[in-house]
Amino acid sequence: MSDPRLTAALILQQILEKKVFASEAKACFEPSEQDNAFVNMLVLTSLRRLVFIKKILKRFVQKKLPPRATLAQYMLILGTSEILYLKTPDYAVINSYVEIVKTSLDKYVAGFVNAVLRRICAARQQLATEDNGQFFPSEFRRLLNLSYSPKITSRIEKAALEEPLLDLSAKENPERIAAELNARLLPGGTLRLKNNGAVSALPGYSEGKWWVQDFSSALPVKLLPEVKGKRILDLCAAPGGKTAQLLSLGGEVTAVDISAVRLERLRENLRRLKLSPREVICADAFAFLSGICPESYDIVVLDAPCSATGTLRRHPELVHIKNLGDTERLVPVQAKLLEQAAPAVISGGFLLYCTCSLSCLEGEKQISAFLEKHSGFHIIRPALPAELSELITPEGCVRVLPYHLQTYGGADGFFAALLQKD
Repeated sequence: MSDPRLTAALILQQILEKKVFASEAKACFEPSEQDNAFVNMLVLTSLRRLVFIKKILKRFVQKKLPPRATLAQYMLILGTSEILYLKTPDYAVINSYVEIVKTSLDKYVAGFVNAVLRRICAARQQLATEDNGQFFPSEFRRLLNLSYSPKITSRIEKAALEEPLLDLSAKENPERIAAELNARLLPGGTLRLKNNGAVSALPGYSEGKWWVQDFSSALPVKLLPEVKGKRILDLCAAPGGKTAQLLSLGGEVTAVDISAVRLERLRENLRRLKLSPREVICADAFAFLSGICPESYDIVVLDAPCSATGTLRRHPELVHIKNLGDTERLVPVQAKLLEQAAPAVISGGFLLYCTCSLSCLEGEKQISAFLEKHSGFHIIRPALPAELSELITPEGCVRVLPYHLQTYGGADGFFAALLQKD
């Protein structure tokens, strides 16, 4: 059985060197059920604190390790994270990492790791005073500074360091479900509770009373007017959170996604929830839109492919693997999807565009550019509860940032705009 610290180091190495999501890296190594929670905590904490940890190691590592000893660098990152943030006893940290390095590499590199970790232990109190909570590397900060002032970027950074709670959407009667789960009911109806243990073990899971969906992801559908009996096209639908919302409100939903694997997950979720879509279609959105009759749907929901930077609280690896280039490559794709989705909306119908991105290039500016070319569409200003009024932009769109809803525990970053066709 692999040591969980070694597994964590290999996952971290895969994330940072191959620029992949933590879930993808984790799938390559499959930590045991017993080790899973510890591995997750260790990797995610290290990613949230990586900028500061690298500064520390630059100070304490006096010589460059040879290429064959690259793994030791990740061991040092994890060891520093445990010492400073997880409060693991010094002897346990040092002995564990030294032994892994000795077995995986050699005793000379192990001696080097031993010396560095001992120096960090000795300097712990001083290092704690130097930690100013920096989370974003310079490239990611530059990306955000294109959309926000440095002050707003700093607020996003501070809020994003907080681990998110578990959000659920109830199929019906959220007040009753909240009481059953001892959950907090957020403005707009999302349920929020501590993320402890397996979600499937929570009351109401097997009965299909609710599904996991972040507050921000659930918000766009709540901008829509009455959907009961309406013909709805849900583009880029998997894994199906918005599809479930639309179906639970009585919509006749056609769900389209390019990924067969993700659509199977959507089908599984809908079966558990006992919700039946009109159709589930595995197809490229562009190909599907080019083949349908114009003005076919009362509502088109476009949860467009995006950089996903708004999910950085749940996926701290994003700040280390995403940059401005990733966003710029997706902007034309989003614009083309909007362009092709517009004819599918009937006169008087609605086009709901949303992304889980923090970048205004993928949100506000995307909608502004669309409206300049399509005078037959206009923004519908949302009617949100008073507690959520700060989420409404001057133009009438919705922009959620991680520091919003702080009294409830924050939120994922999100953008949504509801457009009506004349």
